[in-house]
Amino acid sequence: MNDLFNLLKGVAPTLATAVAGPMGGMAITALASKFGVSDSVDAVAKAIAGDPQAAEKLQEAELEFAKLENEDRASARHMQETALNQTDNVAKHFVYYFAWAWSGVSALYFFCVTFITMPDGARDFANIILGFLLGTAISSVFNFFYGSSKSSADKTNALVKGMK
Repeated sequence: MNDLFNLLKGVAPTLATAVAGPMGGMAITALASKFGVSDSVDAVAKAIAGDPQAAEKLQEAELEFAKLENEDRASARHMQETALNQTDNVAKHFVYYFAWAWSGVSALYFFCVTFITMPDGARDFANIILGFLLGTAISSVFNFFYGSSKSSADKTNALVKGMK
């Protein structure tokens, strides 16, 4: 896996992130079909290392992946626009209620972990949950309302250049 990650990170950083993340299996399958090899990490890594046109194929795959991400984001935005045009207040404001609920639960959890004494064995479990809340739940709420990161803007710019 490290060999494949190292091959990808310089040429196709988005794919490298996808391979190392929770959707790694799907990314490996997509790369395997792009290079015409079996669906395994080793086969994909060998195909990339042995193909003189690998950089070009990886950039094509990176562009396809960025297009899919863009389409996904656009459909989520369209869903939110549609929800805002409804008369049902729960449907119209669900995203805001959802964000408030996660923020409230997270704040309560932060307070409890900080000020309530826990047994020694529970501290590791509490830290895992705390990491999830900070790294996934709260950051997702912020990313939804305020946009994601600079790397996302860079990907969008690359996608626009690729379309031209």
